[in-house]
Amino acid sequence: MPSTSYQDFESLASSTLRFYLNGSPIVLDGNSFDPDSTLLDFIRSQGQGFTGTKLGCGEGGCGACTVVIQSRDPATQQIQHLAVNACLAPIISVDGKHVITVEGVGSPENPHPIQERLWKLSGSQCGFCTPGIIMSLYALVRNAAYRGSLSTADVELDGVLDGNLCRCTGYKPILDAAKTFVGEYAAGKANGDPIIPINFEAANLDHTDCCSNPAPSMKGCGRADCCQLSKDSNTDSNSLPSKFPRFKLKPYKVGTELIYPPSLTKQTLSPLKFGSTSRQWLRPTTLAQLLAIKARYPDAKLVGGSSEIQIEVKLKAAAYSVSVFVSDIMELHGVWPPTDARRTFEFGANLSLAELESACKGLCAELDPRLGGPIEAVRTQLRYFAGLQIRNVASVGGNIATASPISDLNPVWVATGAKVLAASPQTPHFELPLSNFFTGYRKTALPRDAVIVKIIIPLNESDDREVVQAYKQAKRRDDDIAIVTACFVMRVTSEGKISHVRLAYGGMAATVVSAVKTQTMLTGKSFNSKTLEEALDVLGTEMHLPFNVPGGMASYRKTLALSFFFKFWNTVGSELNLSPDVLPSAVELEDITSLIHRQLSSGRHDNSDPYAQEVVGRQEPHLSGLLQATGAAVYVDDMPKVGNELYGALVLSTRAHAKLLSVNATAALEMEGVVSWVSHVDLPNERANWWGGTALDEVFFAVDEVVAHGQPIGMVVAQTKILAQKAARAVRVEYEDLPRIMTIEQAIEQGSFHPTYDRWIKRGRPIEEALAASDYVLEGKTRMGGQEHFYLETMAVLVVPKLENGEMDVYSSTQSLADAQRWVSIATGVPRNRVVAHAKRLGGGFGGKETRSSHVAAMAAVAAKKTRRPVRIMLDRQEDIMITGQRHPCLANWRVGFTAEGKLQALSADFFCNAGHSIDISGGVSDRALAHLENCYFIPDVDVHGRCCKTNTVSNTAFRGFGGPQGMLVAEHYIEAIAHKLNLDIDHVRQINLYKEAEKTPYHQKVLDWHVPRLLSDCRKESRYDERRTAVDRFNQEHKWRKRGIVLIPTKFGLAFGVKAMNQGSALVHVYMDGSVLVAHGGVEMGQGLYTKCCQIAAQELRVPLADVFTSETATNTVPNAVPTAASAGSDLNGYAVFNACAEINKRLEPYRQKLGPDATLAALAVAAWGDRVSLSATGQHATPTLGYEWNNPNETGNLFHYFTQGACATEVEIDTLTGDHTVLRVDINMDVGKSLNPAIDYGQIEGAFIQGQGLCTIEESLWLRQNGAIFTTGPGAYKIPGFSDIPQVFNVSLLRDAEWPNLGSIKASKGVGEPPLFLGCSVALAIRYALKSARGDAGLHEMQDFRLPLTSERIRLACGDFLQAKGKVEPKNGEEDFFVHI
Repeated sequence: MPSTSYQDFESLASSTLRFYLNGSPIVLDGNSFDPDSTLLDFIRSQGQGFTGTKLGCGEGGCGACTVVIQSRDPATQQIQHLAVNACLAPIISVDGKHVITVEGVGSPENPHPIQERLWKLSGSQCGFCTPGIIMSLYALVRNAAYRGSLSTADVELDGVLDGNLCRCTGYKPILDAAKTFVGEYAAGKANGDPIIPINFEAANLDHTDCCSNPAPSMKGCGRADCCQLSKDSNTDSNSLPSKFPRFKLKPYKVGTELIYPPSLTKQTLSPLKFGSTSRQWLRPTTLAQLLAIKARYPDAKLVGGSSEIQIEVKLKAAAYSVSVFVSDIMELHGVWPPTDARRTFEFGANLSLAELESACKGLCAELDPRLGGPIEAVRTQLRYFAGLQIRNVASVGGNIATASPISDLNPVWVATGAKVLAASPQTPHFELPLSNFFTGYRKTALPRDAVIVKIIIPLNESDDREVVQAYKQAKRRDDDIAIVTACFVMRVTSEGKISHVRLAYGGMAATVVSAVKTQTMLTGKSFNSKTLEEALDVLGTEMHLPFNVPGGMASYRKTLALSFFFKFWNTVGSELNLSPDVLPSAVELEDITSLIHRQLSSGRHDNSDPYAQEVVGRQEPHLSGLLQATGAAVYVDDMPKVGNELYGALVLSTRAHAKLLSVNATAALEMEGVVSWVSHVDLPNERANWWGGTALDEVFFAVDEVVAHGQPIGMVVAQTKILAQKAARAVRVEYEDLPRIMTIEQAIEQGSFHPTYDRWIKRGRPIEEALAASDYVLEGKTRMGGQEHFYLETMAVLVVPKLENGEMDVYSSTQSLADAQRWVSIATGVPRNRVVAHAKRLGGGFGGKETRSSHVAAMAAVAAKKTRRPVRIMLDRQEDIMITGQRHPCLANWRVGFTAEGKLQALSADFFCNAGHSIDISGGVSDRALAHLENCYFIPDVDVHGRCCKTNTVSNTAFRGFGGPQGMLVAEHYIEAIAHKLNLDIDHVRQINLYKEAEKTPYHQKVLDWHVPRLLSDCRKESRYDERRTAVDRFNQEHKWRKRGIVLIPTKFGLAFGVKAMNQGSALVHVYMDGSVLVAHGGVEMGQGLYTKCCQIAAQELRVPLADVFTSETATNTVPNAVPTAASAGSDLNGYAVFNACAEINKRLEPYRQKLGPDATLAALAVAAWGDRVSLSATGQHATPTLGYEWNNPNETGNLFHYFTQGACATEVEIDTLTGDHTVLRVDINMDVGKSLNPAIDYGQIEGAFIQGQGLCTIEESLWLRQNGAIFTTGPGAYKIPGFSDIPQVFNVSLLRDAEWPNLGSIKASKGVGEPPLFLGCSVALAIRYALKSARGDAGLHEMQDFRLPLTSERIRLACGDFLQAKGKVEPKNGEEDFFVHI
């Protein structure tokens, strides 16, 4: 390697980057932008036409920022398409490459087939995640075209979508859309036909004649392409095939894609050097140049995929004065498979994890299995290593150098005896064994000025048979950070003696550790059960953890360490074909040694629409879906930059409870680009700083005290977001800590409750009398954690002052525009009529943007008023989670009385929710929980009481379900307890306690139009529940280490706001003289399809095609005083208001219909009416009738709810009792949603709500740090929502039909559907409990398991109670407490 000096590098280096963006050449001076900018920053800075690429998390965990990098493979020179996270990618990384964004794939006028299919198959709801998913699928399909084929396994089982999250859809329609591209691409090319046929079968799509189940009238079956509809109907016959559920889909023509720019083939990579005084970027192209740079800057930060470093810069404020991009050094990129002469597998440090995975996959298929163990272990770990976007760019060398103690791969290197070949300016080549490479937490033995060149893995050269296995356990299997990882190597002689053993663990210490004592003990021993027992004892001692170990989960981690070894031991015995007497049975062996693997998913909708009218009731696609899929949909932060616009960055409290001694923004104000500091002193008066959801009990900006970690103290306003955030970190705050209350239990113990809320429901005899009269009385405790909303679009606002009369336009990502208007007017000291709040669409809400968004809007407005300039804020994910609140953690202490037959007699319950530092709307959440504590079961005597705990945590708020799921889970807990106590079939206990038609709830409301018994019956039959339950019980008898569970549960969800006055909606409808219709109403579109449904209502009533009706936005100057879009009441209230407005217009147009005839167009009617000076604009108002329940009144008053949305669900799961892993095998949902306004949208709401409920009760766990009261789970790295691989393997949804709803009285006899199905997702936890009951029975534990949710992998594993769990149990000593707090 010829030597190169740093001066040589500098002489060659340029500051000019050259790349392509969507087919257009870009020449960019590296000195012209902030060196901390990412590719995402650059793309979005290009303005309109480039805002489809979104910021969702900033840490590469959600996929909203996904773009495709088109380049040539360094080894083969083949064109490749790599999906990458633009939020992590440094701009320097795209030099010489072609960047493709969602806008480059297609447009609304000419969408790519991927975009069109995702839209038409209902794969986009809020749409914020959609562009990123489109880009991941685009890379998949483009690569398939080059490869020659695409299989369903490629789509679903190989992890191509694991780096993308969606909070709305439940994923199934996205997978269905993707599977339409499955096929043999090579065959089409060979035949000269580049068109890939649509694969209906792979996508679970019906492709039969549409009217196999015709509707009772000639209006058709409800599908837009129904064969009963005439050619001259409102449907465009040219766009509709005869054999497809709804739509004609554009075929995929491979030859029409963006080409690889020819000029890039000629472009040679040359050194780059650019930056600022704070940070320089260098890009060497040879190893010699890199070593020269390290000689000059030994502490320079080497950057490959930037998957770790960008997070350090963005989230941890790490500063790297010199950053060196090394991924374009081809010398570090090779792969050297083993040969007969060289028994090693070697690869360059620059090799990406995806490339290494591919190489390992190929080698494993070729090599003798007796040699390929280490390579297979690497492949095993890589399959579940992060998302594909990360694997595509993260380098092996970078992963080693970060020295993560929970690395998936480092235990493999240590156990297999791998070593790195390194180089430094002084020593061109030297080796370092990885067994002692990791010297401490994030520290290595690599010299400061050295770089990793190559990784060398030795293969087995002895005559002894070698077995290598790698393991990883996380909260979920796909795209998750490990809790414990391990790799084990064992060689056994032909005589059955252990000749060599290496046991390496990650997640058990500050670095990767080897179980040296266990290795020593095992070496030379015979492979038998006695040796296993001895090894487990030694290993248990060696892998012991203190109870308060950093990262928590001491018992689980130790149990996993033992369980992994137990799995490995049996794998060795199986692979070596040892004597059966040292192995368990074949069934047990399979369960022990294998992972729970998903199968290809499938599912169905009952796709006939018997209640369809001309427009209403049809499966129309989301009206914004195509805009969302093409990146053209505009969200708040996509709005063009306004002249003189500033950006606000919050300064947040770093204490959970403390006095504020001083706040000093001087250093921030001195920074370049900073315009102002905003705090409580900038409000009109002291009172203007106070706000709240139901009580004025919190402040916009902290004054003398902070009451929660993350509470806003002030805000820096600067010219850019990056500058504002840097300045915000420069603000100095001094605190004096005060005692803090974090948990419900602490609040109860200290009597810390919000004083404005204390409510109860009572019915029947005094509760003690009723309990005393019962045959049996049980008591229990139901404990549930919270849930982060994780809407993909974080809180965002743009405030534009008009500079006269205090007027402002507020563009807010909010569910409640009236609240945004109210609090902005108060914070700026003007009447509400000076503030216009706008919302076009939200990137998800789920209740989280109902009240908490007003805080952000008000702070931005104060800054806009002070600076007299527009101010924009979009919270980073970490900030959003810290300050905006979650679903309430809850605790219910209950007693239930029942008969010897299992009939409920009495219920007493004290329900507590953790409201946080302010009450917000926690009282309403508690109200609904109290009103759902009986679920679907009649209880004669009830006395339930609710309190809201006041703690020093974030103020918790509304979340889809709004307390209902928490209440119903309590009911299912005591139903399970009754069945357990009486040894009765739980389905029988549920059945005999169901309400009957017109029976009254504890709040004296009749249960009318009661369809739950039928829904349960239909679900039981359609899901073959009884047959499958028998099979589950048989499976559990035959299997010890795998267990299955199955449940059939009902739900009853009351529809209405808890405050009577809020049950109203308003609308404004304009008819123009061309016959087009503009609809405005008080509802906000956040993915639930509200705009679509309301437009359908207007089109139906005004007798026009849906395409003629449009909604632009929701705003306070068109519909004033609107209630929040929440409580699943959006369509009920706003849809009815639209209906009433249209009825008024129809009344005015009726004389003209009489005059011009029934076939007159709306345009003709409008022209005639205008000529007579008749108004073509009308308002509509709707108020829900029959409401008026009075709390804390035992007598009958008014109804609490308008009606009940009902459902039933059968769910089957399987768990791995050795790890705590689980998978959902099958779900069948039967829902009563009345006469659906749009079944396509309602199916999506049901599936999406179910998956959110599944997350709530299984993997979504919020954790707080005990040391300072800060929330730990502030992003997708630590907080896990369900992903593509978590959904049910079979997912069926049916809507109730052939039923009557004589008492419904809602718009078009439809029902709200957004929230009710969420509780059904909790059936997953109930099914897991069923499985655990069998596992615990095998362990001799017959008492009921504690009811605590979420049922994480940790709780599942520790509940099993087997001998390994007993060995792994860690008890607290000397007052030790868990590292985390569960509030």
